[in-house]
Amino acid sequence: MPSFDTVCEADLVKVKNGVENTAKEIGTRFDFKGTAAKIEIKDKEITLIGDAEFQLDQIEDVLRNKLTKQEVDVRFLDRGDVQKMGGDKVKVVIKVRNGIESELAKKIQRLMKDSKLKVQAAIQEEKVRITGAKRDDLQAAMALIRKDVTDIPLTFDNFRD
Repeated sequence: MPSFDTVCEADLVKVKNGVENTAKEIGTRFDFKGTAAKIEIKDKEITLIGDAEFQLDQIEDVLRNKLTKQEVDVRFLDRGDVQKMGGDKVKVVIKVRNGIESELAKKIQRLMKDSKLKVQAAIQEEKVRITGAKRDDLQAAMALIRKDVTDIPLTFDNFRD
């Protein structure tokens, strides 16, 4: 039976390259000289450290530009709250989204049921598998998902005929 998977996965190698390029630019930019500005990546969390919130915003702007050049969708980034550190330093943790949360998976499943297409949606861990009898129904389901779910970058893989 034809099927495909709906997933939300960032290319972590490209994300790491974007973070490293951001760190290089922070090291060479004049407005960051003599400050505590730095960026680190650990697993799927990017930590920005700076002297003030304004500086964190500047670092995040550089990061978004570098990720765009690496062809990584910036909707993968989930910014946390600004936290105070020792002294007058502040930091913010940005998580890289990986996998579809259960609420969004249920929304996709409901969307498929309400669409009157002859397809079934099954939630499997952090992805949603869509199966149907005809290839055209699956392509219509992809178009519907692309149109209705715009806040998270979803991709479709594992297309089987």
